[in-house]
Amino acid sequence: MFKARYLVLVGIILTAAALRLVPHPPNFTPIAALALFGGAHFSHRWAALGVPLAALLIGDLIIGFHVTMPVVYVSFALVVGLGRWLRPGQGILPVTGAVLAASILFFILTNFGVWVLLSSYPKTLAGLGACYTAALPFFGNTLMGTAFYTAALFGGFALAGRGFPVLVAGELAPTKYS
Repeated sequence: MFKARYLVLVGIILTAAALRLVPHPPNFTPIAALALFGGAHFSHRWAALGVPLAALLIGDLIIGFHVTMPVVYVSFALVVGLGRWLRPGQGILPVTGAVLAASILFFILTNFGVWVLLSSYPKTLAGLGACYTAALPFFGNTLMGTAFYTAALFGGFALAGRGFPVLVAGELAPTKYS
């Protein structure tokens, strides 16, 4: 029972991660949604953290590495923490709040990382402001992508759970599979 749920969760996350590899508008990706979903649905914290970050790493192995990767990974690890706060069965308001918080967290941390780690902006308060200002057009895509994929992941899994009750049974007790 738990093994089936675990395999479905991993399959959903890997499928959504593959969407990162197809053409898409800048920052309109499923990664933050994957982190929220993994945090909410894996009862074992290492699976909640490891599976979405592994999906991110698989994509990065194909797309390529960059100097701001540590900041991106830390931001998504923190988003997994937000997802841990979202337990299955919660309403739309907490999920919406988590989507907004995840998008803002990603924006603040990754653009701070760009300012610190790259030479694109002067290391002054004005340079930091310029970095955030230049990134503002991408924030809308981040927020819309996170909202879209979160709705698809959480909603799709809830609908699948109606047809296959074994998928929602994972909250009974953590096992080596959850």
